Amino acid sequence: MNELLLRARELSQRISDLRCDFDLANDEARVAELEDRSSEPGFWDDAEAARTLMQELSVARERVETWRSLERRVRDASDLLELGEAEGDESVAESAGADLDAAELDLVALEFQLQLSGPYDSRNAILAVHAGAGGTDSQDWADMLLRMYLRWAERKGYSTDLLDMTEGEEAGIKSATLEIKGKYAFGYLQSERGVHRLVRLSPFNSASARQTSFAKVEVMPEVEEVGEIQIPEDDIRIDVYRSSGAGGQNVQKNSTAVRITHIPTGIVVTCQNERSQGRNRDSAMKVLEARLLEREVNRLEEEKARLKGQHVDVSFGSQIRNYVLHPYKMVKDVRTDFETSDTTAVLDGEIDGFIAAYLKSRVGEES
Repeated sequence: MNELLLRARELSQRISDLRCDFDLANDEARVAELEDRSSEPGFWDDAEAARTLMQELSVARERVETWRSLERRVRDASDLLELGEAEGDESVAESAGADLDAAELDLVALEFQLQLSGPYDSRNAILAVHAGAGGTDSQDWADMLLRMYLRWAERKGYSTDLLDMTEGEEAGIKSATLEIKGKYAFGYLQSERGVHRLVRLSPFNSASARQTSFAKVEVMPEVEEVGEIQIPEDDIRIDVYRSSGAGGQNVQKNSTAVRITHIPTGIVVTCQNERSQGRNRDSAMKVLEARLLEREVNRLEEEKARLKGQHVDVSFGSQIRNYVLHPYKMVKDVRTDFETSDTTAVLDGEIDGFIAAYLKSRVGEES
């Protein structure tokens, strides 16, 4: 009983410390302010502004209630233990211990969320995979990575939408663009930006020689707010063409594929997976907005680093992870040194260990 009481007090202290890190007092003040504003006459006269404010209120309320609920559960367990100790009733220990176990699991999850405090971390993600040097082997490797991220998203309960894909001539893919929808999708997946290197016995080589292949992964936050990225019509050129396919009955007879060129930056975005030209255009614009937002994020990071006198690599073009399938099995992240020999599980989407290690290292660099 005494050990459980001590544990309850330790949990209460951890919660109190984290409240300060999360600045919960500011959230509580913001909730009160937004609730007052939402009750003002004429609040819904500007429907779009009202919806934006109500969304902010909902998010802030959820954060506040999550912490209040956690504090309440630990306090109730502590009160129950003190009552049981005063009355000599040992039977309450099992129930209170289970409540503390559940509360601690939730607290660990909240501690992890503290590492996802960036302005775009809670957003959906746009993820693109591009085959690099290595011919068919690299195109097959890009396809393996695409499957890995689809499986990861499925494990997290996220929804996915394949916006664009160009298949390889013999196998695999040359490139693919995927929208991943779910809370903190971008926050988690930002760890994946960069070049991924695969070493294995080539299934496309008659001599079964060892082959090194490369693929590049890009991850961008999805634009959520109307007007967040302004793209004047004069700044883009839109071309339409027939979607590529496997031939035969799958060949599109109409020009439904869309290519958008952002003239000031030279960014080119394509989308051909939808049968409707309009839907392909909408998807391509979504990706273009995400790429422009990423450029702005990078610019701000570079400026912040310059003011601090630091150098920060925001190109995400360097090799970040090695996947070795021969002569031994090992996946190792070169930034964090996190590694595992269970290559099958990693390629089946179990990459949370790599994500957690990266986020922890990033927090350490920023502190």
